Amino acid sequence: MLLKRSLDILLTLMGVILLSPLMLFTYLLVKTTSKGPALFWSQRVGQHNRLFSMPKFRSMQIGTPQIATHLMNQQNDPHAFLTPVGSFIRKTSLDELPQLWSVLTGNMSIVGPRPALFNQDDLVALRTEKGVHALKPGITGWAQVNGRDEIPIPQKVSLDAYYLAHRSVCLDIKIIVSTAIKVLRRDNITH
Repeated sequence: MLLKRSLDILLTLMGVILLSPLMLFTYLLVKTTSKGPALFWSQRVGQHNRLFSMPKFRSMQIGTPQIATHLMNQQNDPHAFLTPVGSFIRKTSLDELPQLWSVLTGNMSIVGPRPALFNQDDLVALRTEKGVHALKPGITGWAQVNGRDEIPIPQKVSLDAYYLAHRSVCLDIKIIVSTAIKVLRRDNITH
């Protein structure tokens, strides 16, 4: 645990240094193309099902309902809620960069199951049943590199449970490298 936390802090500090120009660019892009704050603080379910506030660059209009992407696709056209640059920053995963703050504060890890929205009761219940809730959520994870938005919740939880059972520094490195490749290719992103 101490090794994982140390690596999280080291990688996050390196990420902030290397990515700060990109974060500034994204901040200005969001601020100049839509009204409202550039950052959106989302209530998420963290380790042991405790709620925390997770920052993202705002890709949706102010007042957009806070529901999971898969539910939004069923109920509404998610593109109707996107800001002028929302689709771009989601497809390039630039909206995720402020989550480095959550890693520094200890609410998240670089690698772990993606944090559920506060109202994703089905996902939270399945993760609790499988013991996945004991893990710190991550910016990326095994489920992200194996399907992201395209896989159903039970399969996502099975992948999270696999990570729980097999977690190691080597697996984390594999996930980080796979994530970088998927982000560059824009794989498995629905909008």
